[in-house]
Amino acid sequence: MTQKYFGTDGIRGTVGQAPITPDFVLRLAHAVGRVLKRTEERPTVLIGKDTRISGYMLESALESGFNSAGVDVVLLGPLPTPGVAYLTRAQRASLGVVISASHNAFPDNGIKFFSAQGTKLPDAWELAVEAALDEPPVWADSASLGKTRRLDDAAGRYIEFCKSTFSHDLTLRGLKVVVDAAHGAAYQIAPMVFHELGAEVIAIGCTPDGVNINDGVGATHPAALVQAVRAHRADFGIALDGDADRLQMVDADGRLYNGDELLFLMVCERMGRDEHVPGVVGTLMTNMAVELALQARGVKFVRAKVGDRYVLEALAQHHWMLGGEGSGHLLVLDKHTTGDGLVSALQVLQTCVRTGQSLAQALADLVLFPQVLLNVRLPPDQDWKCNALLAEETRAVEAELGGSGRILIRASGTEPLLRVMVEARDAAQARACAERLADAARRG
Repeated sequence: MTQKYFGTDGIRGTVGQAPITPDFVLRLAHAVGRVLKRTEERPTVLIGKDTRISGYMLESALESGFNSAGVDVVLLGPLPTPGVAYLTRAQRASLGVVISASHNAFPDNGIKFFSAQGTKLPDAWELAVEAALDEPPVWADSASLGKTRRLDDAAGRYIEFCKSTFSHDLTLRGLKVVVDAAHGAAYQIAPMVFHELGAEVIAIGCTPDGVNINDGVGATHPAALVQAVRAHRADFGIALDGDADRLQMVDADGRLYNGDELLFLMVCERMGRDEHVPGVVGTLMTNMAVELALQARGVKFVRAKVGDRYVLEALAQHHWMLGGEGSGHLLVLDKHTTGDGLVSALQVLQTCVRTGQSLAQALADLVLFPQVLLNVRLPPDQDWKCNALLAEETRAVEAELGGSGRILIRASGTEPLLRVMVEARDAAQARACAERLADAARRG
């Protein structure tokens, strides 16, 4: 069965349009509460949110829906998504709920859930919730209604957790760091984490007003970070997205490093400490240079579908610890149960502090392949998989690239677009091959 409301990361959409409306969100919480009560007499859920103005409305709807099903609620206030995952586990709660649309602009919002163990929930649970949504509500009587309270110092507890993932024998003293929180959930927390570990912190993207989340700042708009690092002559720049589960970093020269490079650095740091790294999970979009560099070091590499949920599933299947995406979703499962931009940044800084190297020096052996991505608009009724011309051209390009390049052709999940990606050691070759494939897709 396929989910009606749940996507790859909870339920997301434009506020005021189905399903992100207060009436639906109330019914959703009531349905989730009823599913929880099948196995637990008095469940407790934690609710955190990012800084979107719509978070107040959706928080109230969730609170009412849970209470009406006899579920207790603990409000955390603005808190990064991984912070909610951590506190759900630490507080022994039944469920964690996050109100956020991650890197989307402020008109969007969403609801996502974490298990009592601080992990993403399986498809079977989501299907059970959708089935409960189709059933008539069962309102708890007055004596059985849930209660709501606020957790004091939720942010402080999460700050201490983040700091605990950084080596206790190291410090950030002497480093100047620019921190960009995308005017999002980590606007107070992120600067404090690095400050309390000794760094001199310059904060940008840390003045949310309810409508400026991800607006020209953060991991999806890193130009602001690059400019600030250069202007302040900082040693590092750290950019998070709206819910702080995504990371991009900048070095003192203003060079931007993506998730593929940072993941490779973490692997090398562990191997440099004689720690065994049996394998790493990337995605279909992970740069081929990372795959080849890992294989040269004897580290297995597996590609999952795009999305941190699928990376997590592959890591669990292989019992590995490290994985991630070029977009900056990085997973370090012996430090946290989910992707965490702050924890990932600390792992990278720990490497640089321990070795005395800059990011450029630490990644000198990794040269990413040029990667060209073209979007081809297709008629809605056209099945690109039946395009004989495209299939023929794909075989020709694969033969030309041999083992020194890679092709990925996939349909967009949201638009009538075909995404054509080619990577090769030579940028001109990658561009020419991508254009050939795109032209075949149009003419077929």
